Amino acid sequence: MTLSIRELPSPNHDERPDGTPVDVLVLHYTGMRSGAEAIARLRDPAARVSAHYVVEEDGAIFRLVPEHRRAWHAGISHWRGETGMNGRSIGIELVNPGHEWGYRPFPALQMAAACDLCLEILARHPIPARNVVAHSDIAPDRKEDPGEFFDWEGLAANGVGLWPHADSVPPAQAGDAPALLAAIGYRTDLPLPVLLTAFQRRWRPERVDGVADDGTLACLAAVAALIAA
Repeated sequence: MTLSIRELPSPNHDERPDGTPVDVLVLHYTGMRSGAEAIARLRDPAARVSAHYVVEEDGAIFRLVPEHRRAWHAGISHWRGETGMNGRSIGIELVNPGHEWGYRPFPALQMAAACDLCLEILARHPIPARNVVAHSDIAPDRKEDPGEFFDWEGLAANGVGLWPHADSVPPAQAGDAPALLAAIGYRTDLPLPVLLTAFQRRWRPERVDGVADDGTLACLAAVAALIAA
């Protein structure tokens, strides 16, 4: 089934760097009071921000930038040793007011549409499961989106990204956390609590406090093993 996608072109894009593969998929929330407000900003030349797609809370999908072009959604970013994720990624914004304007769970219709869109994108580009990431994964010192209400586990169950089973490997020790975070893909030049908070927001959303408790260490070990498999 082909998705119904409405075209709302944004002028905020440019050419991708020569020879750079599209191998990362970045999920965001809009972080504005309404979808209309977010889309208007993503199409405003003065704002100099954009995304390839926006998914509304009712499941409507809008394409703002063609996939072969570089949208300006990631900003200063890093993942698995690469920087400047805009050049190698596709960005999807899900309408949600975010932590500033009344963060709330993502409706089922919205998550289903986002899942279908992700599956179509993954069919077109060589994006490994470990590179389906949150904005907060690639910019942990700046961003919180799409946040702890986002259903990463549900996406993984449908073939989009990964989800760990913490009881599948021995838990890590506290001193192992920096190396495991680096192995997963996080940058290594930030304070450990910042990185652990980003990790928890994505992988252990029931506890987002930047503390390497036993549950977080077990989850770290499980995610690192899953990515290494």
